[in-house]
Amino acid sequence: MRYCKRCVMPDTKPDIHFDEQGVCNACRSFEKRKDTDWSAREEQLKEILNRYKSKNGKKWDCIVPVSGGKDSTYQVLTMLRLGMTPLCVTATTCDLSTIGRKNIENIKNLGVDYIEFSPNKIVRRKLNRIGLMEVGDISWPEHIGIFTIPIRVAVQYDIPLIIWGENSQNEYGGPASASENNYLNRRWLEEFGGLLGLRLSDLVGVEGIDEKHLIPYTYPTDDELKGVGATGLFLGYYLPWDGYTNALTSQAHGFTTFHRVVEGSCVNYENLDNYQTGIHDYFKFLKFGFGRASDIASLHIRRGRLSRQDACTIVRMHDGKIPWTYLDKPLKDILEPLDITIDGFIRICDRFTNRKLFKIDAESHLIKDAHGNLTKLKYAEDEQVD
Repeated sequence: MRYCKRCVMPDTKPDIHFDEQGVCNACRSFEKRKDTDWSAREEQLKEILNRYKSKNGKKWDCIVPVSGGKDSTYQVLTMLRLGMTPLCVTATTCDLSTIGRKNIENIKNLGVDYIEFSPNKIVRRKLNRIGLMEVGDISWPEHIGIFTIPIRVAVQYDIPLIIWGENSQNEYGGPASASENNYLNRRWLEEFGGLLGLRLSDLVGVEGIDEKHLIPYTYPTDDELKGVGATGLFLGYYLPWDGYTNALTSQAHGFTTFHRVVEGSCVNYENLDNYQTGIHDYFKFLKFGFGRASDIASLHIRRGRLSRQDACTIVRMHDGKIPWTYLDKPLKDILEPLDITIDGFIRICDRFTNRKLFKIDAESHLIKDAHGNLTKLKYAEDEQVD
């Protein structure tokens, strides 16, 4: 396990690459920002938006998928600032938190039309359970629905343009950046939709799930997408995207943060809408040896707001702790609707833990402290930095 010489990301992170100097591709990509003409990029964004703006005012100009978080709040504010009339679409989270509901209502009060789609809760709980047990991702149905539901709404209401936030690959502006009609085909979903190898067809017949139960998670056909010309863009390509700036801007417009640092994180403004998020982030730690605190600390290092040394201390404090609570909700209560006990949960955790990354005893049993937490074999501060 190696760590980036600039930030605190390990080489176990999927799709990360280190150069000859030991610097990760995310840090190198951020370096290029200083050479970007952001004024020109915003003008390019305005040109694209104008191309898709309703000419007669009888349709919405675009769809903005929103969770109620600080980034989606910022996306809505940006579209309003640029003169667009968005239709906001929420694919309801698996276990919506109280603060998540409050922030959804806040978006509605910004002055937008809004659709909230709530999938069958009984089916959703089954999918949460299957996702956790089969691929170690309790949020599997949510990650699929984020991409399928807004696009199904785009087809239903004949609205071609969908406004996403940050592109995780940070390389291009999305299909809408081309002048021709590049639509969001099936390949696009497979690249960005987080299927993790679990296909919808695999679920039919499991725990009484029928094909009709999977409609919300089913991507439109290519013909349907072509008919509407459904396409999308990533605002993070056109604007100097920064989660902390987005949080401050959103707070100024009514967004509510948590009353303290969120469990497993190192800030109070991230991932506030779903009580199951703590479990999702914990499994990332078990599989890859880093969690949400590492992600956020690395973002702040790149922006010069945090030294690597201080980041290492923060990550040690907050990363990878077993989520006995999340947003103050006890783990037992989060698991109960999924018919999973604490003991059963721990067994699932142990099954997905990468034993190459954590301390084990002579019989290959994971070594845990009094709180059930694991200890990594190597931390970022253990690696010599020039």
